[in-house]
Amino acid sequence: MIDHLKVRVPATSANLGAGFDVFGIALGTPADIIEVEKSDRIEIIIKGKHSDFIPTDPRRNTAGIVASILDKAVRITINRNIPLSSGLGSSAAPAAGVAFALNEMYDLGLSIEELVELAAKGEKAASGVAHADNVAPALCGGFVIVHKKRLITLNPENIGIVAVHPDIFVSTRTARAILPRRVSLEDMSFNIGSAATMAVGMMRSDIELIGESFENRVIEETRERLIWGYSQVKKRALGAGATGVTISGSGPTMISVCRMEYREKIAEAMKEAFIENGKKTDVFMTTIGRGAEKLE
Repeated sequence: MIDHLKVRVPATSANLGAGFDVFGIALGTPADIIEVEKSDRIEIIIKGKHSDFIPTDPRRNTAGIVASILDKAVRITINRNIPLSSGLGSSAAPAAGVAFALNEMYDLGLSIEELVELAAKGEKAASGVAHADNVAPALCGGFVIVHKKRLITLNPENIGIVAVHPDIFVSTRTARAILPRRVSLEDMSFNIGSAATMAVGMMRSDIELIGESFENRVIEETRERLIWGYSQVKKRALGAGATGVTISGSGPTMISVCRMEYREKIAEAMKEAFIENGKKTDVFMTTIGRGAEKLE
C-alpha cells in the first residue's frame, strides 16, 4: 500500500457557453500539484498565491471533505497554481486530486463515475452545489459532458485556448445566485442548439464550430456585468482571430478558442483590453489537456 502520492490536477473551464453545469474541459495549464501522505488525522497545508484566503479546516476545504467522506487520515499539501475564484476550477482541482490520490493509495477500486460523484461532494463546500462540470474534466481530461450520473468524454486535438484572468473577484455563489430561475422557450431553444453543435464541434475537433457554439443566452448576459471590460475584451479577441469567446465557469476569467498559432496575438489583445479597463491579468496560452495524473 502506498504511503505517499503526488498528483497533478489541471485547471478546468466549465459551461463553455450554453452547457451550464453540463460541459467542461481540462486545460493544459495551469495545474495544481497535490501531495497526499498518511497521517494520524486529516490535515490541510496550502502553499502558493492567495493561500491565506483558503480554509484549512477539513470540514470547509474541498479536499478535506473528500478525505473525510472516505474516512482517511492524511496530510494534504496543495501547491496552488490555479488562480483563486477565477472560474478555472480552483476549488474543484483539490477535491478531484485528493479523490484520485486516495483511490490510488488505498486501492479503493472506485470507478471514474464514483470518483466524480465523490469530488463533486467536496466541491459543494465552495459553490454550494454538488455540480460536476469542473471535477469531471479535472479527473477525466479532455471535453466532458456530465448528465445525471453519465459521463461522456471526448479528446479533441489541436484546439487553441487562451484564458485571461483579470484581477476581479467573483464569488461562485454570487454568480449562481444572480441567475434567473426561469427562461423563455426561445432562449432555451437557442441554447440547446448551441450545446448540440458544441458537442459535434468537439467530436470533429472543429475550431470554427466550437467557437460559434460559445454563443448563448441568459447565463452570460446575466454574468457579464460582473466583469469590467467584458464587451471590449470579447471584441478584441474576435478581431485578433478567436473563433469564439465566453466566460469560463462563473468568471471572471474569459476564454477564447482559436487556432494554435493565433494564441499569442489573441492573448495580447485580451490583456490590453483588460488593462485599458484598469485590470491586471494572468494569461494562460494553452489547449485542451489531460486529467489528474500521478507524478510520483
